[in-house]
Amino acid sequence: MNYEFFLAKRIIGSKAYKSSVSAPIIKIGIAAIAIGIIVMMIAIATGIGLQQKIRDKVVAFNGHVTISNFDSNHSHESLHPISTNTDFYPEFKSVEGVKHIQAVASKFGVIRTEKDFEAAFLKGVGADYDWRYFSEFLVEGRLPDYTQKRNEDILISSFLANRLHFKVGDKMQMVFAKEDSEKLPNIITFNIVGVYNSGFQELDAQYIFGDLRHIQRINRWKKDQIGNFEVFLDDYNQLDDKAREIYENTPSTLNTESIKDRYYSVFEWIKIFDKNIYGIIGIMILIAGINMITALLVLILERTQMIGLLKALGSNNWSVRKLFLYNASYLILLGLFWGNVIGLGLLLAQKYLKLLHLDPSVYYVTEAPVYISLGYIVVLNIGTLVLCLLMLLLPSYIITKISPVKAMRFQ
Repeated sequence: MNYEFFLAKRIIGSKAYKSSVSAPIIKIGIAAIAIGIIVMMIAIATGIGLQQKIRDKVVAFNGHVTISNFDSNHSHESLHPISTNTDFYPEFKSVEGVKHIQAVASKFGVIRTEKDFEAAFLKGVGADYDWRYFSEFLVEGRLPDYTQKRNEDILISSFLANRLHFKVGDKMQMVFAKEDSEKLPNIITFNIVGVYNSGFQELDAQYIFGDLRHIQRINRWKKDQIGNFEVFLDDYNQLDDKAREIYENTPSTLNTESIKDRYYSVFEWIKIFDKNIYGIIGIMILIAGINMITALLVLILERTQMIGLLKALGSNNWSVRKLFLYNASYLILLGLFWGNVIGLGLLLAQKYLKLLHLDPSVYYVTEAPVYISLGYIVVLNIGTLVLCLLMLLLPSYIITKISPVKAMRFQ
């Protein structure tokens, strides 16, 4: 029989234990563990959630990897066409892990109204375009359909729609300049069939989605000529390796650019979240550990006579230390329980009720996203328990210095 565990249970269950001098200190220790686990869970859930949300939004507009011509053009406009008659389109069979590839093109233009105007890019997409991301962003109307004849239906962002006072069903004129500045510009009247809001204001302010065939007609391209290819992968974590493979499996006249390189500053910024998460976890575990050390020392001081009696009856130092470590483990587990209940409650409330809103011009999202996974919750709880117990090994060493005779006379 594990008598140390038996004694620890009796001590924890006794009324004297709950009304002792150490009771307030113990409650503070439990509260510190609970608050620590709540803060750590929120830091991980919001940090990872924000990273994934921002990453997914950038990918929605550009794909994981972009294939285009080698040129010195640093704008988003497609100037030099490439042919769709390639070995990797419409299916990129030479590289495993490629989920989808689609042909697109972009054309800079000016939206004109009676009272105002706004510059934007018309992103031309075709029948192969994957609308999966934008079905989530859609806030009004429907997604356009370009699988049949060329049409003038477009999808506009709520940012541009609000600035120019457009709504679903309105018509909109867009002016496109020609290469020959002496010629009259192209003016196309579009029908607004849908409004989207990705929350990524920098991209929402730039892109309108229309039929790829309009850009081909304006640029006098052939039916098989497009601006660039967008490649989507199965696993974002393999982005660097797959981008290299895609580059090696495309003609030397074409360039590949991963989404990390295209939006370098954004991805460098979200990397900082990892450092913040590690810093918060370290600080909270340290604070929780210090509080538990204080509680353990108070427990030892309060039960000095019992320690002396156990030693006098033949218990060795490690046996007595185990008794108090069992006691401390109960307090840590109690703190972890309440911390998980409250922490998960707050995260679920944010996930489904969206209580905390953010400035999209700063964070690229309208509300704080949360990522909930059983994996990191289990690791976080086990890690906290183990680290706190390791921190308690040192203060429990004080038990070895207690003399049975002096301890039994201790008042």
